[in-house]
Amino acid sequence: MNKRHRIFIAINLPNDQKKYLAGFEKKWADVPAKWTTLDNIHMTLLFLGDLTDVELGQVCQISKEVLEKYNSFHINLSKVAYGPEGKIPPRYIWVGGEQIKELSVLKKDLQDALSEKINFILDHKAFSPHITLARIKEWEWRVIEPDQRPEVNEHIEMMFTVESIEVMESELTRQGPRYTVIESYQLK
Repeated sequence: MNKRHRIFIAINLPNDQKKYLAGFEKKWADVPAKWTTLDNIHMTLLFLGDLTDVELGQVCQISKEVLEKYNSFHINLSKVAYGPEGKIPPRYIWVGGEQIKELSVLKKDLQDALSEKINFILDHKAFSPHITLARIKEWEWRVIEPDQRPEVNEHIEMMFTVESIEVMESELTRQGPRYTVIESYQLK
């Protein structure tokens, strides 16, 4: 049997930004949620699913070819809140930011190039940058009286420069997912 790899393409944040975001766990420790570990904080661009070794090699080659055309750019994150917006119960605590044309174009270029060789579920929604900080434990959330549920809604000002994009593997373990960078591509 061929080994399959659970693959996604992501932006990894600088460590100081990851530490800042991980600090929100203490602020909202009373929210019934599984918090993302410091090492796993990232922004997913594309989730590709379970791929063979051959498909993974194709993803790396195609990603390299697409990403060598791109310059580094800035991302501004402005809000920590429950998400998706308006969903009850919420599924996440996440950090959101403004839509960035360069990022949307980059994501579309990657998706279009990869979909020619790799079979994965295409995402046709407009890309809105976000980072998942925690996943809500729905059954625990539901037992909290609505007026007792913690409010998570904070304005932040966080900007960082995206200098690389990574092809990553997610290995699901009993302790939670473990993410490994397979390839990293420097932007100009």
